[in-house]
Parts: sequence; C-alpha cells; structure tokens
Amino acid sequence: MSNSDLGARGEALAALRLVDSGMEIVEKNWRCRYGELDIVARDGEVFVFVEVKTRSGTGYGTPAESVTYAKQQRIRKLALAWLEDRDSPWVRLRFDVVGIVMARGADPVVTHLRGVF
Repeated sequence: MSNSDLGARGEALAALRLVDSGMEIVEKNWRCRYGELDIVARDGEVFVFVEVKTRSGTGYGTPAESVTYAKQQRIRKLALAWLEDRDSPWVRLRFDVVGIVMARGADPVVTHLRGVF
C-alpha cells in the first residue's frame, strides 16, 4: 500500500471515529496557501482542528509523536486562515490528533488525543 493510500485510509478511519464519538465533520482536506487541514469538526459549540497521522508501525515512534512543534504552529495558522475564510465570529477552538497504526495483518489501532496543543 502506498503512503498516500495509507494516509487516505487513516483519514477515513479517523473521521468515522470522530463521528462515532458524537462529533460532526465540517470539512476534510481543506487547503490554502499555507498547507492543508486534515479534518475540521464540531464538538458541540467547539470547532476542532484534527491532525491525522497514520503509520504502518511504530518503529519511528507513535503517529502522534510526529506532530512536532513546527507542525503545531502550521496547524494553528491554518485554523486561523480557515476561520478567516468563513468570516467566523469568535469561537471556541480545540486541536486534536488522531494517530492510527495499521500494521500488516492486524486491526488498525486508533488513538484520539483531545486538546493536545
């Protein structure tokens, strides 16, 4: 499976997990000149910007560990651009990470970390 296929499957699993937990998916794969937001969701009155990381194993660390400080800063900038694009009033925000390990021959392991940065 290619990295893009792995990532797409991971994002689909993440979206299902978020919906199962009561969240509403607002947008997927939103792009602007600064980059891409994987998933924008609503959890009640809170807008949640979700970074999805999918790996085939943990030999290089867990998927969530790959969300570096620089990546967090980029996601914050993207979130502000997304809100500005919609001319949104002041809203409550949260930044989550969904990490997925899809090892060959095993069921996917999905970890949802809420409000991690």
